[in-house]
Amino acid sequence: MNNLNTRIAKKITSGVATMWCAYIFAAIALISLPRAIESGDTLVIVSWIAQTFLQLVLLSIIMVGQKVQSAIVEKQISETHEAALIELKELKELSREIHLLVTNVKKN
Repeated sequence: MNNLNTRIAKKITSGVATMWCAYIFAAIALISLPRAIESGDTLVIVSWIAQTFLQLVLLSIIMVGQKVQSAIVEKQISETHEAALIELKELKELSREIHLLVTNVKKN
């Protein structure tokens, strides 16, 4: 059951974390905008902005932003790891050369 829940959560999250979902949510939110404006009540309009539009649309946009930032961090980690491996290889080679020099000095 836990595996099923995990798969469902991943599917929903990947679907909601798209700009297309943000556009769909914006369209859904805009359906109720004319009624909010017709009411003429500032509180209703502010509530529509805060509770309807921002909550629906910003959810997807924030998730998209997190995906983008996560990809950037992942790339930086990968580049750092690759650079560290290159550095380690160079240090091993240098260590081997130093060891050979020390061995030759001891023999002479």
